[in-house]
Amino acid sequence: MSNSFHRTEGDINLSDSRKEWYQVIADAETQQYLDADARYFLHQSMSTPCLDVLASCEGIYITDLAGKSYMDFHGNNVHQVGYRNPYIIQKVKEQMDILPFSPRRYTNIPAVNLAQKLASLFPGDLNRVLFAPGGTSAVGMALKLARVVTGKHKVVSLWDSFHGASIDAIAAGGEQVFRKGLGPLLPGVERIPPPTTYRGILGHDGEDSKYAEYLEYVIEKEGDIGAFIVETIRNTDVQIPSRAYWKKVRDICTKYGVLLILDEIPIAFGRTGKMFAFEHYDIEPDIVCLGKGLGAGVMPIAAMVTRDTYNVASEVSLGHYTHEKSPLGSVAALAMLEFIEKESILQKVNDDAEFMKKELELLQQKYSLIGDIRGIGLLWGIELVTNRETKEKAIEASEAILYDCLRNGLSFKISQGNVLQLSPPLIISREQLKEALRIVENAIKRVSG
Repeated sequence: MSNSFHRTEGDINLSDSRKEWYQVIADAETQQYLDADARYFLHQSMSTPCLDVLASCEGIYITDLAGKSYMDFHGNNVHQVGYRNPYIIQKVKEQMDILPFSPRRYTNIPAVNLAQKLASLFPGDLNRVLFAPGGTSAVGMALKLARVVTGKHKVVSLWDSFHGASIDAIAAGGEQVFRKGLGPLLPGVERIPPPTTYRGILGHDGEDSKYAEYLEYVIEKEGDIGAFIVETIRNTDVQIPSRAYWKKVRDICTKYGVLLILDEIPIAFGRTGKMFAFEHYDIEPDIVCLGKGLGAGVMPIAAMVTRDTYNVASEVSLGHYTHEKSPLGSVAALAMLEFIEKESILQKVNDDAEFMKKELELLQQKYSLIGDIRGIGLLWGIELVTNRETKEKAIEASEAILYDCLRNGLSFKISQGNVLQLSPPLIISREQLKEALRIVENAIKRVSG
């Protein structure tokens, strides 16, 4: 297999395996639309060319034009309550007949109800919100608010982090692929190493807490730091910091007057077994950014939640988005939260987590290709290595397993070149989980053999 292509988060797009994949899905109508997509959309890393052409979705499945269905264990993190969830769809349809859009300078009942609901789910005085059309915009609002509150413009973030794709968000983020060739970005961003452990378990002894010392060092040496923006749990390759790390970070931010901004855009709303990931750590952030699953995979909506005491920017337009108080987005979000509660999804996810942990540990015992398994709730990573001692990444094997699974109806994302990220809809049944793991094991077995 050729190594001449550029790899980005495992979504290679131009490899030999991708070329072979197009032969597998050979269908005249599909090829027609893939060609049209490549012709009319601007090409960009990680999105071009497309894998397939989708025609429908339902529950945990996405289905292409030729009728092939995939269990979707990626879903861009919008599919917590499954695709085309009837409860959400019905609520959105009802709202479309009443008030589909609300112009600025007016409010509406769904938006107010959603704001109240979110405030009720957060601790302390985290009860002020702003809505936006997407997570990137929520991050932008958070960065603006931090400047207003602290009077400081500098921000600390982590290498390898992702906080959105706009100029301000990629400046704060740590993934080089989004910044390369773009020239000067938002000034005043300092990046530190992420807390990385080979086996991410909430109860581990906190060896990663030393990473928090980088934060204190930069704050002291650089000065004028107003915010630390960070993913509570890194979604892509499932890095799970210890409680010791997060306690130390919270103490440092409090000591130096730095706002702690948690990006939970991909992992909130039950993904980790709690409504919000920070609840695992017994900490209280200053600002939380939400998005993706907030709109239940039906309507785009995001939110920034912050402290009541930070309601000090009335003379600054922090958001001012056309769809800032979307009635449709608000209704979808409310229905999603209602569904999670009435269906006891959080308890289900925690039960599923125990099952996943047991099954994946058994897989690790059987196959030396698996160097590590990490997970929480229904967010799991299988890290593949060529050697468990050196932890050298098994990049080509990971790619081969991805396409083997796709051929057999399972879609997921590869992160860091060698981590199979499994992030299914939270409504998935136990039998469907077992089927997905069978597909993964069969692929690992074939590649290992």
